[in-house]
Order: sequence, then structure tokens, then C-alpha cells
Amino acid sequence: MIDCCNLTSLSVCVAVVLGIYYWYRRPSKFPPGPRGLPLVGIIPFLGSYPERTVAKWKRIYGSIMSARFGRQDWIVLNDYEAIQQALVREGESFSGRPSIPLFEDLASGHGLALLDYGKSWKLQRKFGLMTLRGFGMGKKGMEERVLEEAAFMNEEIRKQNGKPFSINRTVANTVSNVICGVVFGRRFDYGDPWFTGLLQELDKWFNNPKKTVMFSLLAFMPWLQYVPPGSGMVRELRHDVNYLIDEFEKEVKQHETTFQKDEMRDFIDAFLDEMHKKKDTFTMLQLLHYIRDLFEAGTETTSSTLRWTLLCLIHYSETQNKLYKEIITVLGEDGKPSMSMKDNMPYTYAFIQEVQRFRTLAPFSLPHCTSNDVEVEGFKIPKGTTVVPNIWAVHNDPNLWDEPEKFKPERHLDADGHFVKSNYVIPFSVGPRHCLGEQLAKIELFFFLISMVQCFEFLPEDNILPEIEKGANGTVFTPLEYKIVAKERQF
Repeated sequence: MIDCCNLTSLSVCVAVVLGIYYWYRRPSKFPPGPRGLPLVGIIPFLGSYPERTVAKWKRIYGSIMSARFGRQDWIVLNDYEAIQQALVREGESFSGRPSIPLFEDLASGHGLALLDYGKSWKLQRKFGLMTLRGFGMGKKGMEERVLEEAAFMNEEIRKQNGKPFSINRTVANTVSNVICGVVFGRRFDYGDPWFTGLLQELDKWFNNPKKTVMFSLLAFMPWLQYVPPGSGMVRELRHDVNYLIDEFEKEVKQHETTFQKDEMRDFIDAFLDEMHKKKDTFTMLQLLHYIRDLFEAGTETTSSTLRWTLLCLIHYSETQNKLYKEIITVLGEDGKPSMSMKDNMPYTYAFIQEVQRFRTLAPFSLPHCTSNDVEVEGFKIPKGTTVVPNIWAVHNDPNLWDEPEKFKPERHLDADGHFVKSNYVIPFSVGPRHCLGEQLAKIELFFFLISMVQCFEFLPEDNILPEIEKGANGTVFTPLEYKIVAKERQF
């Protein structure tokens, strides 16, 4: 008779062997990559900047690699060609959104950013593009709207009287008012309590380093939502999302009471018109989450890029001088810019493109998911596999850029000083799911930068340069809060 102790030991050994086998096994012809530790995978080895760590692994595993995030194998696209192959040439297969509990909890299967690829997403994307264009995005009318908001921004900066201040709130108010004009049909005073309350919620979740790290961990390891401190954060996140949705619903209700079919005032009116036609997927919940997507993306991404821009201005003062010289030469002291001025303002365009490369705002973009079994460069990737493009790796690839760790706007100018648009700077991602607001963001960055530099010289507080290498790194990579001095130019 087998001794009970021996039987127990044998069972444990078999369980351990089976556990190791299942942990390290992978599908046939699956991309190679590290598996890490049971339950947590590679998470403990990623550090504060996972995109940089994973980019180094390219030397071992190649440009298309796998990595176990938590208990799931994700695919990482680690260079430009791999991203183009998957997201552009095989875009139909790589444009889904993965089933991540945290994302599903936030979006409830609605909105646009986290909506899975398919008929509903295509319908909502088409509506969004057509409607935003109809209300000025990418047209002369939007340029005028941005210039108007730039004047309000400069007045807020002027109120600081040359004393050190944090520009976070001012920039967020400015950028958000542009998308608010499109979505809600009006701008808000910078001290408006309703407006301020919404922006405070965004600031909490995008610019607090502790929260951004935990947010990423919850996406990688969903089981953390059931244990502290993850469970507490999820409750807080749900509360804050519900707060935003409730506030947006109040705005929609006001629109409903004054809606006139023959007078489309904004995005909300256009969506309500589709709802009245009883079109599929045009529901109240879809509208509320669509507004949330537009408000969050239309505020945080561009405002964070502008904050990185200001950091670059004060860290590399010679570039600020070159910008100012070009602006004054082309526009004078009070001339107005236009997007048609690319040929006349090459250094300004080069500066903006270098900021977007140098400080990649969305290092991993948003995660994609394969909608069917697909083969790429000899690798077989099953349906339902999560895929992340490492945008940071492209922007810092030494095969594409000379000294990528350095800030050099001149790298985007040719021998004759003309601006050269680079296909390798992809802050808005590529393929079917590239950013809906790309054109609007380009207008804002160009006009706001010119307007600020035209009016002010920006300097560090007490001549001490703030941190530019580190930031709050989650869905987006945002600067740590800093103070700046805006010295009004004397004409």
C-alpha cells in the first residue's frame, strides 16, 4: 500500500510540474519572449517605464515579441516596420480592443476609444469624423476658435505678473475649452465651478504618479481589483467616472429641451438628431461615453504635450530664441498664424515634431486585439491576442535617429532649412484606430505655441531646471508638476 505522505508528495510534484508546463507553454509559431514569474509574469521586471524596458528586449527576442503581462501573453511591436505591418497592412485584423475588465468597467462597451472593432465602431467613427469636421475641425473656423482661446490663455498667464506659477490648470482650461466648443457649443470661464470640477477629475487620474502606476497594474493584472489597494482605487475610479457621466447627462438634458432640428449647434445636437432617427447604436449611454472620450482625449493629450513643450523651451533656451526669431520675422509682434504657413515657419514645425518624438505622450498607445487568427512575418497570432505598439521604441530607435536621447529640432530640417515631415514620428498611432482628433491637436499645438512664444519668454523658477526625464507614466506619459516664469516681451 502506498504511504499517504508519499502520495501527497507525489501529487504536489505533479501539480507543480503541470503548473510550470502550463505557465511556460505557448501556441505554435508564437513570437518568442519572456514569461516572468507565475501569476505576475514580467510585471516585477518592467520598472517605472515599461516601454523602455521592453524596447531593450528587442535585441533578444526581435521586433515582434511576446511577453506575459500578469497571466496573459501580449504581443509587443517594437519597431516601425512591425507596427506598419500589423496596424496598417493588416489593420483589419489588428484593430480590435482586448477584453480588459478595468476598461470594460469604465466604458461599459460604449464610447469610441475602447469600443471593439466592428460595424458599430465603424459607424461611430464615421459619425465622429464627419461631425467634428462639420463643426470646424481642420477648417478655417477651427483656427479662429483656437486663436480666440489663445488670447484668453495669454491673459491668464499675464495675470501672474512674471512670478513663478504652475501652468497646468491654465493649459488644461485652454485646451479643454476648444473641445468643449465643439461638443457643448460653448466655452467656459476658467473659474467656472462645473468646468473646474471636470478638469480636477482628469488631473487626478492622468497626472498623479501613484494613480497612473496602479491604473497600469490593474490593466495588466485584473485580479488586483479584488484586493487592497487595487479594490479601493477601482471604487474611486468608478465613482469619478459616474460623476463625469452624470454631469455630461445634465448637459445633454439641457440640449434636449432646446434642440431644433434645423439648427445643429454642436456634437451633442448632431448625435441627438441621429438618436431621433432611431439609428442602431445611437443611444443615450453611447452619447455620454462618447462625450467622455472626446473630453478626456481632447483635453489631456494636447495639454500634456504643451506642458512638455514648455519644459523643452526652458531646458533648451537656444531653441526658444530661434522660435521667437522665426515668429517675429514671419508674423511680427501681433500677427496671426495660419496652418498654411508651413513653408514660412519650418523651425516651428520642426520644434513641435521633435517634442512629440522626444517625449512620447502615449508610449504604448492603447492596446489592440486581433479579431481573427493572423500570420505576421512567419509568426502565428491567435484571435483575441492583446497587441501593443511600442511607439516610444520607434521614437527612440537609433537606426532611425541620430542620438535619439537628445532634443534636436534641426533633425527635422533638410539642408536648405525646409521642414521635413517624418513618417517615423507617430504620436497619434497609425492604422484604422489612429487618433480621431489628430488634426485638431496639430492646430492647437501650432497656434498655442506661437501665441505663447510671441508674447512671453519662459524661464525656470530660480534658474533651476525642473525634471524633464521623469513623469507620471500610465496610459499617457505626463510631466511632473513644475513652476515656470513667464516674462512678458516688451515691444
